[in-house]
Amino acid sequence: MKNYIIPVALSLAILACNKDEKAAKLAELEGLKAEQAELTESITKLQKEIDALGGADENLRFKNVAVSKIENSDFTHYIEIQGKVDADQNIGISAKMPGTITKVYARVGQSVGAGTVLAEMDNETIKLGIAELESGLSLATTMFQKQKALWDQKIGTEVQYLTAKNQKEGLEKKLASLKEQLEMSKIISPIAGTVDAVDIKIGQAVAPGIPAIRVVNFSNLKAKADVAESYSSKVKSGNDVIVSFPDLGAEINGKLSFAGRVINPMNRTFGVEVNLPSSNEYHPNMLAVLKIADYQSKNALVIPVNVIQNSEEGQYVMLVNSTGKNAAAKKALVKVGSISNGKAEILSGLNAGDVLISTGYQDLNEGDLIKF
Repeated sequence: MKNYIIPVALSLAILACNKDEKAAKLAELEGLKAEQAELTESITKLQKEIDALGGADENLRFKNVAVSKIENSDFTHYIEIQGKVDADQNIGISAKMPGTITKVYARVGQSVGAGTVLAEMDNETIKLGIAELESGLSLATTMFQKQKALWDQKIGTEVQYLTAKNQKEGLEKKLASLKEQLEMSKIISPIAGTVDAVDIKIGQAVAPGIPAIRVVNFSNLKAKADVAESYSSKVKSGNDVIVSFPDLGAEINGKLSFAGRVINPMNRTFGVEVNLPSSNEYHPNMLAVLKIADYQSKNALVIPVNVIQNSEEGQYVMLVNSTGKNAAAKKALVKVGSISNGKAEILSGLNAGDVLISTGYQDLNEGDLIKF
């Protein structure tokens, strides 16, 4: 019997302790609630007093932004096309007749004039033929002169006179032909410029159509590119253009010197050209990027394109509305025109003098107080 009495007594003691602990905690909770009510009442009272003195801490109520004033400016839209540097006088000179190279006069980097002999082929046989014909022509000329003198005196027959004349003229034509062949045995530069490559050696056989020596005139370089057919109505000769050279880290301003009028049926493009100033830094086939102005507007309203946001109502920007007691954000719906180089042309919705929120606009709602 005693074994059952002891556990029951312990259970009753534990329950009594739990009730005392719960009561203590409930009393503590009631005390904290009363304390919270007093603190809330004090906070509310202080807030009203602060508002009466000019408002709460601005950093808690106002959002920091950066602003800029919208002003009229010129706007230009560019299309960007990859092209290359080219030379009108960039010539690979080949031999005019088959032969073996016997002399090479040209050196890489050498400046040459038009008509300069760059190399010669084996022409000894031609020279011997010329010497032989010159000797025969001398005799034929003497015979003709004597025969003509007799004919002028009505001595001899007309056949003798015509035969001497024909022989002389025939030898003259053969001599002229051999001299032309002698010139053809030489590789001659047709332009003034700089020798850029010499691809022949003494003893090497050459043939027409195979470039042997390259001569480039660097004083007449151009930047060329192909423009899509869709821009044919906007891209014309005289358009402003910016030519940049990525490998040089440089760019120049110029105007299109030529805009083609024929569309290439293979790729639906037309060619454009820009004359380049004379410079040793430009090389044929160097990469060039052409930024061609295809649209320009004077006194346009231009803003950074990144400040334009989208909503169900359309595109909008945030402006400063300072008509109230404090500066606030205001939404303005805009109509955007052309976009170029991170700038957007605004066709409607803004006026010169409006103050644009350029930083901190992402988290703003219309009516939010702002600080700048």
